[in-house]
Amino acid sequence: MNKVEVFRALHRRPSPEKPLVLPGPWDAASARVLADAGFPALATPSAGVAASLGYADGRTPADEMFAAVARIARSVDVPVSADVEDGYGLPPKELVGRLLEAGVVGCNLEDSDGGVLKDARAHADWLAEVRSAAAGELFVNARIDTFALGVTDPGRVIERAALYVAAGADCVYPIKAPVAVLPLLRSGIQGPLNVFARLGEGPSPAELGALGATRVTFGPGLQRRAAAVLGDIAGELR
Repeated sequence: MNKVEVFRALHRRPSPEKPLVLPGPWDAASARVLADAGFPALATPSAGVAASLGYADGRTPADEMFAAVARIARSVDVPVSADVEDGYGLPPKELVGRLLEAGVVGCNLEDSDGGVLKDARAHADWLAEVRSAAAGELFVNARIDTFALGVTDPGRVIERAALYVAAGADCVYPIKAPVAVLPLLRSGIQGPLNVFARLGEGPSPAELGALGATRVTFGPGLQRRAAAVLGDIAGELR
């Protein structure tokens, strides 16, 4: 199998309590540490990469993000998926070309812009174009930003998820979904479900899997934890 086939296969869970855990490297060095630790795949967080490049979340120029992702992907042998925010306004064909050139096997694509939800049907049509341009060479994770933007009705998530899955999304990611609604989301959403977890807080990945998560990601959590540890070390040196 090639890397994208391997990545797809990793989403077929051996049991509900064993979701795919995808830690988020922010540079080549952190990617190598995580791969050496035995994780079978990695998923870059846009906020973590932004911090490593000196930008606020959402402010990284596209060229710098793709270059950073490429450095991460070529530093490890395991599959890497990339968070590329809302696609930076690139046409689907160009976006896919840049992702494949960077050497990644998948991408996160969010459905909001500037803190405003996009029209779900228009976004689904755009996802369908991305999926078509990728021709099976990318695993598309469609992020749903309703909960992150204060829309608390799980039905809105399920409606958007249905549109995105019908458009060809391989996985949906209702970021910041409350733990209590995960069983409802799982029952109403077809296909893999990505759940956001906070390091050291809330349910473990195994517990999230039992609640319906197919895969678990941490956003910039690892990068922020590493920065805090470095801060402690710096304090000791002073």
